[in-house]
Amino acid sequence: MADSLVFQTEKQLKEYGEKIPAEKKTAIEQAAEKLKEAHKAQDLVAIDATMAALNAAWTAASEDMYKATQENAAGAQPGADGAGQQTADAGAGGDNVTDVPYEEVK
Repeated sequence: MADSLVFQTEKQLKEYGEKIPAEKKTAIEQAAEKLKEAHKAQDLVAIDATMAALNAAWTAASEDMYKATQENAAGAQPGADGAGQQTADAGAGGDNVTDVPYEEVK
């Protein structure tokens, strides 16, 4: 389990490395190194502790990445909402709905 977590961490750091704040990335890298060392030593207590530390570091980094994504989306949101609101208002004004006969062609 520890080996898998180290592998996933390295993979995710390569994939999302530039999106993670520097201090969070450093904490993740340090926790991953400690986990590698504990895994090599087969120290179960240290493995559990370092896995918890690594998961906590990832949680903190994920929260920052999520907040950054939300802030970017909020910056783009007003234009999208304004356009969507205009479309909704235009459709709401005309309640003339007409059913049209149709024929299913096979």
